[in-house]
Amino acid sequence: MNNSSKETNLQISGMTCAACATRIEKGLNKMDGVENASVNLALEKSKVTYDPAKTNEEEIQKKIEDLGYGVVTEKKEFLISGMTCAACAARIEKGLNKLEGVTTANVNLALERASVEYNPSALSQADVIKKVESLGYGAVLKEEDAQEEMDYRQKELEKQTGKFIFSAILSLPLLWAMVGHFEFTSSLYVPHMFMNPWVQLALATPVQFIIGKQFYTGAFKALKNKSANMDVLVALGTSAAYFYSLYLSFESIGQNAHMVELYYETSAILITLIILGKLFEAKAKGRSSEAIKKLMGLQAKTAIVERNGQEMEIPLEKVVAGDILHVKPGEKIPVDGVITEGQSAIDESMLTGESIPADKRAGDEVIGATINKNGFLKMRAVKVGRETALSQIIKVVEEAQGSKAPIQRLADQISGIFVPIVVAIAVVTFLIWFLWVDPGNFGEALEKLIAVLVIACPCALGLATPTSIMAGSGRAAEYGVLFKGGEHLETAHQITSVVLDKTGTITNGTPELTDVILNESIDQEEFLTLVGSAERQSEHPLAKAIVEGIKDRGISLKEAGQFEAIPGFGIKAVVEEKELLIGTRKLMEQHHVSIHGAHEKMSEMETDGKTAMLVAVNGRYAGIIAVADTIKETSKAAIERLKEMGLEVIMITGDNKQTAQSIAVQVGVDHVIAEVLPEGKAEEVKKLQEQGKKVAMVGDGINDAPALATADIGMAIGTGTDVALEAADITLIRGDLNSIADAIFMSKLTIRNVKQNLFWAFGYNTLGIPVAALGFLAPWLAGAAMAFSSVSVVLNALRLQKIKL
Repeated sequence: MNNSSKETNLQISGMTCAACATRIEKGLNKMDGVENASVNLALEKSKVTYDPAKTNEEEIQKKIEDLGYGVVTEKKEFLISGMTCAACAARIEKGLNKLEGVTTANVNLALERASVEYNPSALSQADVIKKVESLGYGAVLKEEDAQEEMDYRQKELEKQTGKFIFSAILSLPLLWAMVGHFEFTSSLYVPHMFMNPWVQLALATPVQFIIGKQFYTGAFKALKNKSANMDVLVALGTSAAYFYSLYLSFESIGQNAHMVELYYETSAILITLIILGKLFEAKAKGRSSEAIKKLMGLQAKTAIVERNGQEMEIPLEKVVAGDILHVKPGEKIPVDGVITEGQSAIDESMLTGESIPADKRAGDEVIGATINKNGFLKMRAVKVGRETALSQIIKVVEEAQGSKAPIQRLADQISGIFVPIVVAIAVVTFLIWFLWVDPGNFGEALEKLIAVLVIACPCALGLATPTSIMAGSGRAAEYGVLFKGGEHLETAHQITSVVLDKTGTITNGTPELTDVILNESIDQEEFLTLVGSAERQSEHPLAKAIVEGIKDRGISLKEAGQFEAIPGFGIKAVVEEKELLIGTRKLMEQHHVSIHGAHEKMSEMETDGKTAMLVAVNGRYAGIIAVADTIKETSKAAIERLKEMGLEVIMITGDNKQTAQSIAVQVGVDHVIAEVLPEGKAEEVKKLQEQGKKVAMVGDGINDAPALATADIGMAIGTGTDVALEAADITLIRGDLNSIADAIFMSKLTIRNVKQNLFWAFGYNTLGIPVAALGFLAPWLAGAAMAFSSVSVVLNALRLQKIKL
């Protein structure tokens, strides 16, 4: 993808099987200017990367429509304020039509309304409003009734339910008549009129041409585009049964019509069963997006904003960066921002998994959708709309669910050639039965042809992979593991070596005051007051850790009279007329301070991975103060878990070997690569890959980004920098190393689920076609089996949503 490329996501309607998805994908990829297009059948979405100099979103949509499918758009009415003449209306209309994702925009000056049709995957209502406001006008969404607000999936579900009920009512008498034909049911009462061919024709015709219209339309569009899909199979099979029965009905005129062997029930019941299968499938597919719904449900719906000296409650989408928001106890933080006033405990468990609320005060950052537990807060909005942490998480999950795993390509290739092969097998089956097995028996041969056509619908094959990827990545997201794409979900289970950055990954990444060792000649409180007061002037991270540690012990600090930082050695300061030296052994030597007896203690601390500093007051040794980057509570157990999974765990750090080895021993890491410069981390990952290892790199800082990008799988600690998160394939939101094992475990379970689905989908067709060809499967049974195969694949994938990590 070059720098000028653009990406769009389009919701597609009208796909019935994997062949449809493959056809759209092929058609889009052949377009001039399209760099890459992938279509997800389960999500019914297409992700297209294109060169805007050669093509645009409108042409891409037109191509999808030319292929016989629809692009789902949303149409919304906006009330516009501030327009004074036709030029205003024309300006807004022109501005909206230029907006990426807008299909058409019409502005009515008289009604002061704008009607905008847009792609909801690429654009939001807030983006439309923002565009109108940037042109100097006001816009608000026109309130609509709840019926109109329903999303298109729900409408489609209701439409299919209505079709099924209508179809079932008409098909029931035909089913009754069919059951009455069997020897073992000959005693069953069948109303005389149900056996009449003209009554059967009257019942079957609406099912065939009203309910079955979608199959004819789909088949016509597919064939027009020199392709074939599930609709072709269904249309061929049901039409053969219907028109042959119609021929027999006319043939029966003047004879005993009730004795004629008709197949109206075959076509009607088939269509009814396929509609039922689609209904179950749509409901199950809706459940596979449950993770996204849960994440969206975490967002606040409104926010209390301070504008023009007044408090007002506004919808969340109207909050803009810079707004001052009020958050009462028990309410959700509306957006990402900074506290300007007040203090409280914030429940961040939705993001970090940490059950203990974090104390926050003025100046601290807060994340949207976390919960303010006990204090009133004022905050400044920093990131709003699609920029918030939660929106970014939702975006990553959506992209992962919509992306295509490499394992899916095999299924796509097979489904692309599957339908023509099935039609050929069906024709051969018909000829064998009609010419050799039961010569001249057209009806018998036709039944076998229909059964082969219907049993072979490739729906299950197309749904096998995407439903598992959706369910697996969605469930992982609930546990704080974000896969950026299906390919990463597939690759993660192949990992053999895990390389862990030390600072911020194994450790907390922020140094803390750990030890205070005093010489007998000084009191602890006095010692800490002097050290804290001196270090308060320093900008060094270690100085900040010392000052925070001393303040946490309830000690008040004084002002330093003089202060001098000595780079590489320490500091020199005067506090309450006492001269302090804080730093290395060399600093003490330069100022002729005797540190007899301190060497051994310092060496012990350094062996434990701590940074120890000597303190002298008025030229005399007063004690030692030590800080260390403390190890995360969960690191040791998580590393043990990775080793139990058979993974090689390696720690990489820029620290000296002694400090690195000390941390490694504490957490149970056997292999250490120390004293590595930031640019050298990627080289070390390459060396491991050259040994044939599949490497996962786990880090959190800017200096980890090259190594994260080089590794087979890059995992970024979610508490780390934006650059690291961008370079990584998997984001571990909770900053807990247990998430590494969770990611690999979820990958294993998902890929196992995909393989199960593919096995059953392939096995079903491999077994079903010969069974139908040999005459052991009635067409209506074939239809039921076909519907069941799709539903069973989706239900198997949904088992992933119950996984506990």
